[in-house]
Amino acid sequence: MKRLVLPDRPDWQDRADAVGFIYHTPKGEDYWRDEACYQFTLAQVEDDLEDPAERLHQMCLEVVDHAVGHPDTMRRLAIPDQYHDWIKQSWIDKDPSLYGRFDFRYDGQGPAKLYEYNGDTPTAVFEAAVFQWMWLENRIERGELAPGTDQFNSLHEALIERFPAVTDETRLLHFTSVDDGNEDRATTLYMEDCARQAGLETRWVDIEEIGIDAKNRYADHQSDVIEQIFKLYPWEFMHRELFGAQLPLSTTRWIEPPWKAILSNKGLLPLLWEGWPGHENLLPTYFGREHPDLDEPFIRKPLFSREGANIEVVGDHNDPINSPDYGYGEEGYVCQAYAPPPCFDGQYPVLGVWIVGDEARGMGVRERETVITDDDARFVTNVIVD
Repeated sequence: MKRLVLPDRPDWQDRADAVGFIYHTPKGEDYWRDEACYQFTLAQVEDDLEDPAERLHQMCLEVVDHAVGHPDTMRRLAIPDQYHDWIKQSWIDKDPSLYGRFDFRYDGQGPAKLYEYNGDTPTAVFEAAVFQWMWLENRIERGELAPGTDQFNSLHEALIERFPAVTDETRLLHFTSVDDGNEDRATTLYMEDCARQAGLETRWVDIEEIGIDAKNRYADHQSDVIEQIFKLYPWEFMHRELFGAQLPLSTTRWIEPPWKAILSNKGLLPLLWEGWPGHENLLPTYFGREHPDLDEPFIRKPLFSREGANIEVVGDHNDPINSPDYGYGEEGYVCQAYAPPPCFDGQYPVLGVWIVGDEARGMGVRERETVITDDDARFVTNVIVD
């Protein structure tokens, strides 16, 4: 594993704009890092990242299978009681999952260590699936990478292939997110495009425009019943919405399915550690704000948080820390052994390995000048060279 620096492409922003990558330079600072990439060998990708991600995915499914039968476990995850039976039935019915992303610590030497699993609303999918592949092709065309240089990336094709398996192809598929005019909206547009390429009829609706009709069915802004819908909106938010009480009564098919609420918070991490203590790809993690089996420093994470928000390093340490405060933590915390990312050229990378269905199908890297990856972290490509 190496961090490579290449000549900056002067036209990369125009290329990004041309394909709808509209959030490449938020706040006037580059989110997309064009001049850098992380290089891996094929063995590192296959043995240290791809295989462990698929094993961890199966372990996560075992956690779900246990949790749906144990209300106390669901409460440890801060899932309201009113949704327990509905989530359990979703699991019993084998409602299919589309995708997820494991975030790993990896330095090219030892086993990858799981930081967390983004099992419900993972972002950075367009840049991982499409734009970094275009970057690779252009770099080869420019003679800056050797012909035959590869990338851990079949994500775009996998998403298109997977959509028919998680939907009824004969019915309209809605897509929803907050209409922020930025990353969430653009990401949802990309996922909608994948569904259309899979042959599905689609329609987007702002999450704020979803309502309940006279028959207690979810309906869109045109008063059409929502029979199936992809949401880029977290389950814990859905549970709190005014329309949340109708969720267990609805016949709407949700993507991701209701049982993904079990995998969409940091409480998954101690459940994995309880089930597989000492596993080489896991970090010791426990419920609560602290634990006697963890020495300082350790990491404290809210059960629900996004983009590295409200994460604390407890105890003395010498690494740069920067975690924004977005008010998360009311539902509780987990504490995790301290294992900061490796440092390459002053940058701390976290590797996001994508699962589609049950298979690992790609990777994106995000790096930051601090050990906590927050919403200011930059996206960096990956290449495979043997």
